[in-house]
Amino acid sequence: MRDALPPLSCLRAFEVAARYCSFTQAGSELNLSQSAVSRQIKRLEHDLGRLLFERHHEGLRLTPTGEHYFRVVQRLLRDLGDETARLRRRGDNRQLTLASSPTIASIWLARQLPDFQRAYPNIEIRILTVEDPHRLDLAEFDLGIYYHVPNEVDPAGLVADAIFEHERVAAVCSPIYLERHGNGIEPAHLLVNHTLMVVEDHYHDWLSWEIWFRELGLKWQPPLHTLRANSFQLLMNATLAGQGVTLGWMRLLDAELRQGNLVQALPLTIPSRGKLSLFTPQHRHLTEPMRAFRHWVLDTN
Repeated sequence: MRDALPPLSCLRAFEVAARYCSFTQAGSELNLSQSAVSRQIKRLEHDLGRLLFERHHEGLRLTPTGEHYFRVVQRLLRDLGDETARLRRRGDNRQLTLASSPTIASIWLARQLPDFQRAYPNIEIRILTVEDPHRLDLAEFDLGIYYHVPNEVDPAGLVADAIFEHERVAAVCSPIYLERHGNGIEPAHLLVNHTLMVVEDHYHDWLSWEIWFRELGLKWQPPLHTLRANSFQLLMNATLAGQGVTLGWMRLLDAELRQGNLVQALPLTIPSRGKLSLFTPQHRHLTEPMRAFRHWVLDTN
């Protein structure tokens, strides 16, 4: 059996490189250099006597052999990760690990958990914040809460159930910001006289200002004043501090709007492309805490 096994240290590098079709991105996830990943792939290919990747100037592509081997390796690593996670948690079946983006965890999930914990006081909650659900390690969490865009590629090994079936997107700001600008903001002036929060480098769930304007049938031009960041949470904190206007998801921000920490900058909204969704690992045995949280979050929101 030992002679039949490939170099096991190379399998993780192969799985990540095949998932991204990029040695550079694989290195970033594994905290390795691009050349280190490349060496591990070459070692695995040498051991198998088959090429797993076609290497072109424009990038990598899996060979037919590589595609088949990727599916096998990914399934085995996922099963191993699930079983390892179960063994680590055995003896404490009360723990539930929830993965979410920092924004959703801080703005929405943290406000909902007291109700859940009152209903299920024996379940211990652990929150894991990861910005992009495609980067989740299935062995590290039980359930995930993210905005999910239907008809796009789901994160590997996860299925999504909508928590909010209907969601709308509005331009929001703090009451202080609105008062400072005369308690009235016109759409025509938004792009000229106001600071707009712009998310950069996000993994595509969030709408852009340009899409928002065009779907409302409003004339678009690049805004004169922006505050840009690669973190929606940072921009939301800046919005709450009165630094500008951002696109906000109404149900996600329901508590902030009801408490008056945020207000609509103007009374126009569009439907959201994404839905706040519960991600469940496809082949995971559901523990009692997982079943309890699924029932609670899907049936009470």
